[in-house]
Amino acid sequence: MADIKITIIDREGVSHEVDAPTDMNMNIMELVRAYELAPEGTIGVCGGMAMCASCQCYVLTPEIPLPEMNPDEEAMLSEAFNVKDNSRLGCQLHLADEMEGLVVELAPEY
Repeated sequence: MADIKITIIDREGVSHEVDAPTDMNMNIMELVRAYELAPEGTIGVCGGMAMCASCQCYVLTPEIPLPEMNPDEEAMLSEAFNVKDNSRLGCQLHLADEMEGLVVELAPEY
């Protein structure tokens, strides 16, 4: 499979169902940027290094299997604002076929 469907709810509350390529090693943060679902400079500020939490999102489909959090992601989320139990960093969620149907909501900017 080359593309899966993922739903991203932007910071205005608008839902976007997008095609997400699984064959390009992209992550959720890069997908948000590619579809311009957040103003430039407000997401992926650190370039996807798990150092800023600007790409924090809430996973709304807990039944979809996601990779375990690595220590860098856990550390960054422990210092971030607006963190919930379902928070993840979009830069750490690389697109995979298993993510078909994933729904995420972008966390508030501040």
